[in-house]
Amino acid sequence: MRRISTVVFLGLTTTGAALAQQPLSAIEWLDEASTAAVTTVPRPSFSEPPSANAVTVPNVTVTALDAPRADAVGLLPSTTTGLPVTLWEKSTTSTLLRALSHLESEPLPAIQALYYTLLLAEANAPLDAGSDAAFLQARLKALRSFGAIEPAQAMAERAGPMTKSLFDQWFDLSLLLGQEDPACAMLSRKPRLTSDIGARIYCAARSGDWNTAALTYHSATALGTLSETDATLLALYLDPELIEETEPPEPPQSLTALQFRLFEAIGTALPTHNLPRAFAMADLRGNSGWKAEIEAAERLARTGAVPASRLLGLYTDRRPAASGGVWDRVAAIQALDQALSEGASQDLVEALPRAWRAARDQRLEVIFAELFAERLDTAEIPQNIASQVFEIMLLSEQYETASARLSSPSSDQQFLIDTARGAPSAEAARTSLQSAIAAGFANSAPPADHQALIDAGRLGEAILAAARQIGHGDRARDALPGAIATLRTLGLEDTARRAALQLLLLDPRG
Repeated sequence: MRRISTVVFLGLTTTGAALAQQPLSAIEWLDEASTAAVTTVPRPSFSEPPSANAVTVPNVTVTALDAPRADAVGLLPSTTTGLPVTLWEKSTTSTLLRALSHLESEPLPAIQALYYTLLLAEANAPLDAGSDAAFLQARLKALRSFGAIEPAQAMAERAGPMTKSLFDQWFDLSLLLGQEDPACAMLSRKPRLTSDIGARIYCAARSGDWNTAALTYHSATALGTLSETDATLLALYLDPELIEETEPPEPPQSLTALQFRLFEAIGTALPTHNLPRAFAMADLRGNSGWKAEIEAAERLARTGAVPASRLLGLYTDRRPAASGGVWDRVAAIQALDQALSEGASQDLVEALPRAWRAARDQRLEVIFAELFAERLDTAEIPQNIASQVFEIMLLSEQYETASARLSSPSSDQQFLIDTARGAPSAEAARTSLQSAIAAGFANSAPPADHQALIDAGRLGEAILAAARQIGHGDRARDALPGAIATLRTLGLEDTARRAALQLLLLDPRG
């Protein structure tokens, strides 16, 4: 590594100008507020104003806040979420950090939407909030684990990332979106914002200050403050002539956002399919092939990190030139889209089952329903696919009207219809899951542990506890009735109904 260090130090100023890069394109999440899949929460008992009909995200400004106010930052005001600003106030920071660290990686879509509401809510910080904005950092980490990079970055910017506690997260999020230039400019002015020497070197080079980049790199390698991986990647980034004689390092087990971008910058971009979900966003920056874009969008759509409309746009962008795998899904979605556009009911008989099967194979049933339920509702549906349309409608926002699709529902279908109406019958339940759901809707009060949290003003904790119990499905079957009752008591009726329907329709063990 010493030879690489010396070459970079001596030769960088002559090659630096050629390495200047244009900012990579990225999606402006604030222009697409629906990306967060926010649930509007009706409120039966709180005193704040009623929920709004739309999400309005104010312009983001970068102004450093003190830690307690940073912990209170969100993108969704109380008038949008329907939740009180005291949501987290009475909870301890350590309890909330523990709860957020145990969120499921891929929950039911209804629970996922609820998690986004909680994570993005503007609400008072816990009373014991410290100087490190730990609660905000935990929310940003949770959003990142779901792949929701754009809202996480926007929230970090609103808090004002000009502190050591927030800068590194903001920088990583910006790297994943290809929007690191503002962060690099800030770091150039205030290098003490991070202890990551690699970030300083990268940003100095990116801003065109090659002398500083070379000097910093040489000092860091001399002192051994760079890992072997970072030292090699930065050497190859700073002096491309070394690429012909130096093999890039093996990707480390715990890949950082900076390492990911450096592999990309030296011409050895890493595939994202086996990396944490957050890295998939990089494939949507316009630098990847169509197949990689579709697969990344599918992966992110499962957690609501990209809107359904964006996935449909990729599916219908062009005609597939091959078959098998993703191309069969593309062909199936395009055939359904065409059949619905042309009103061809016979084509629909063939196209809908194929497309629905493709969606189920990718665990995208709710995304599929969001895309096609409204069009299916107004289409002429042949009788032999009416049951399939019924299920799709139940997974959509139009779930309450799905019963109109069936003239003679079976007992299981009637249970689904009753659940959609919020009144499933215990007498009609034929499985343990149906019994648990019926009990939940029959209960008029939360279980004692949830009620204790509510009485203590720890509303956010109570919602998180109920959501996790529903999201764990079979592992929390005994807790399911109480969890449903808690959500309904707190005004989350839509979430409770949709989660119950998703458990019935998406859980093969139901």
